[in-house]
This record gives sequence, C-alpha cells and structure tokens, in this order.
Amino acid sequence: MSVDQGLIDGPIREFILALADDEHLMGQQHTEWIGVAPFLEEDLAFSSIAQDELGHAAMLYELLDGENGIDALAFGRDVGDYRSCWLVEYATTDWAEALVRHWLYDIAEELRWNLLLTSSIEGLSEIAQRALAEERFHRMHADGLLDALLEVDDARSRIRAALDSMLPLALTMFETLASEKAAAAAGAALSTLAEQQQVWQAAVDQRFDDVEWSAISATPESTRAARSDDFAPLMSRMREVIDLDPLAIW
Repeated sequence: MSVDQGLIDGPIREFILALADDEHLMGQQHTEWIGVAPFLEEDLAFSSIAQDELGHAAMLYELLDGENGIDALAFGRDVGDYRSCWLVEYATTDWAEALVRHWLYDIAEELRWNLLLTSSIEGLSEIAQRALAEERFHRMHADGLLDALLEVDDARSRIRAALDSMLPLALTMFETLASEKAAAAAGAALSTLAEQQQVWQAAVDQRFDDVEWSAISATPESTRAARSDDFAPLMSRMREVIDLDPLAIW
C-alpha cells in the first residue's frame, strides 16, 4: 500500500485515528467475552469479530505510521491523544449489554466505512472495502441473535434494559470533531458520521420499537477528546503483553 504520508497530517490524521481507536477498543472489548460468553458459539463468533475489528485498526494505524510500526500508535500515545468514543471504552460484564453494543456499533460502523469508499486519501478506500466485506458478517451475526432473543419474553426485557443503558453511550459515536469536518471538506470522507445519525436512528427504530429519542442524550463530558473512567483499566489490560516485553510486536 503506497501512501503519501504528507497528506495524512493534522485534522485528517486525527479523523483517521478516531476510527482506528474505536476499532481497536471495540475489538478488545469483544475479546474479553472469549471463554465467558453464554455458549460456545458466541465464544467463537466474538473471537472472530474481535479479530476483524483489530485487523481494521491495525490497517488504519499502519496507514498513518507504517514506517515506524503500529505499536506506538496503538499503545504508546498519551491518554489525551486517544480519540475513541465512550461506547467502546465502556466496561460491561452483562451479556445483553455486550450484544446490544455490538449491534449499535456495527450499524454505525457500516455507515462510517461507506463514507470512506471514495476517499481522497490513498489506501483508505481499499481499507474501507475490505472492512465492509467483513462487516456484513458481523451484522448477520448480531441480527440473527437478536431476531431469536427478542422473541423470548425474559430475553427481550433484558435486551431492552441493555438498550436503555447503551443508547446514551452510543450517541458518543456521532460527536463531530473539527478534524472530521476538515477531513470531509478535503475529500477524505463523503461527509461526517454525524450527518448519518438519522439513518442510524432509523435502523435502531426498525430493530427496537418505541425508542424515545427525546429522552436520550450523551453526557456533556463524554467527548472524544476526554477519556472515560473505563479507559485506563481497559488500556492496562491491553498493554499486559507489551509491558512484560516492550519488544513484542502486536
């Protein structure tokens, strides 16, 4: 992949980092269900999905800094330099929350990758094409499981409770950084993800009835420029290997 590193600087760099950080942390969250999901098939499914998301993050980090390796971007930045949304930082031990987050994230992720299919940044559209091919299976997995569980009274009530707790966090995906607007203006993306929020909400409405959007809002402090309380413990777990062996390659 040939990349003009001079193009990927300033706002465009921050824009790509926000997507890479989301994919990185979402992949890590999925890995934490391996061995503890409710049944074996979900252990396997979440491990496969996690591998895909981590692969997407790795491709984006390499696009930005391939010459120096990706570990520094993935693990070595100052906390304030990460641009992940709070949805992917959130720690949960509740399976219903993990499943609902998986679905909410992947709906937005599909919209996000589609915005990059004609990106002016060399290499980014190819990454988007590969990611979208894999995301189709992620969606099929989440939709199929929800189709089955929402038909069961107890499962449906747990999923609705999880939806109530996840939606305010999910809105953090749509915060528009100044860098995202600049990237869209430069042709790095067709538009900002925030401009696709209504499309995402329509998909949520189609999947879950009676969502009262007027009562849902992200907390003011949950911005991409600020880390949640869950970020540090999550990063500590993610850094376990590299802290033991700084020469290890991710």
